[in-house]
Amino acid sequence: MDLLKDFFSKLTNIKELVLWAGYIGMPIIVFSETGLLVGFFLPGDSMLVTAGLFASQGYFNIVYLNLMLICAAIAGNATGYLIGKKSGQLLYAREDSRFFKKDHLIKTREFYEKYGGITIVMAQFMPFARTFAPVVAGIAQMPYLRFAGFNVIGAIFWVMSMTLIGYFLGSVIPGVDKHIEIVILVIIFISLIPGIYKYLQVKYGSN
Repeated sequence: MDLLKDFFSKLTNIKELVLWAGYIGMPIIVFSETGLLVGFFLPGDSMLVTAGLFASQGYFNIVYLNLMLICAAIAGNATGYLIGKKSGQLLYAREDSRFFKKDHLIKTREFYEKYGGITIVMAQFMPFARTFAPVVAGIAQMPYLRFAGFNVIGAIFWVMSMTLIGYFLGSVIPGVDKHIEIVILVIIFISLIPGIYKYLQVKYGSN
């Protein structure tokens, strides 16, 4: 119980969270965010950038850090997919009702068959989407081997891009750790750009 209290008290201070979580806690956080539906509120991007920054200052080994976090992201995505696949089987067996149309599920499956791969990769860089995209892929019955390939690619690019941005900034800009909040805000804004672009494309592209 005390461990959970410590964890939630540090969610508002990313620097404290990273140092407190360490090699064991950060992979657990990444796994929870990508694999468990309740993990959507966890600080994925900001935590990874901060971890990379601290690695540049000797707190972590950047190679070990990336390996552990990449494995956690891959395992989390795979878990989300399996959750979706199990629940999807129940949904496909349901009859149409006022609030559920099987046709919508079929259209989702067709979307993933056509665009699913790039969706899995892009979702890794988008808060909230990286929690739910693997689940939706499972519900849509995206072939697992296809999902697994894009899962690995997305996890590697996401983790390494975030940690290496932090590592680079920490290596070349003295005192950047004192302004990490600004860096985090910029990273979060950049991570939202694909979702904003897609929303605008769907909203105005069809007009």
